[in-house]
Amino acid sequence: MIQINLLPWRDRRREDRQKQFFAVLVGAVVVGGLLVLAAYAFMNAQIENQNARNQMLQSEIRILDRQIARIRELDEQRQMLNDRIEVIQTLQASRPEAVHLFDQLVLSLPPGMYFRELRREGDRLRLVGRAESNARISALMRRVDASPWLSDSTLQIIETRQDGALQVRDFRVEARQVRPVAASAEEEGS
Repeated sequence: MIQINLLPWRDRRREDRQKQFFAVLVGAVVVGGLLVLAAYAFMNAQIENQNARNQMLQSEIRILDRQIARIRELDEQRQMLNDRIEVIQTLQASRPEAVHLFDQLVLSLPPGMYFRELRREGDRLRLVGRAESNARISALMRRVDASPWLSDSTLQIIETRQDGALQVRDFRVEARQVRPVAASAEEEGS
């Protein structure tokens, strides 16, 4: 019988398969490494892109913060100007009131008495003076209440004292300054 040795053929085939397996394995490792490297590069590019966008947004936010601060400053200046305008308008509207007040005080003052002190705090008036009798003080209070520019007179103090041959009364009356309805309507119309 003839004997054929098939072992070297099988060994060669096994070696070829091992070489092919190692070649595929090395190829897979190389392709896997390239894929990991490509993914790493892609992710770094994405991170850098996002960081650049974040920096751009932060610079825009700083610009907007400065603009907001400037707007707040302008709002404060506008409010201060509005307050000044309001004060000026109030002063402008109340400018003739002092004239009317003194005119009404002269008209309200009965004969036989005089003022020593006039004090105004807001719309409250303090009238300090001397009178010959209590009736004259009562007449003053009635005239103040009847005045279109004065109201709410209240007697605070009456002190009677002897001044030579005369007996005089030192008094203090408080009243409120008001604006007549006709004067208010006139100023609003002009």
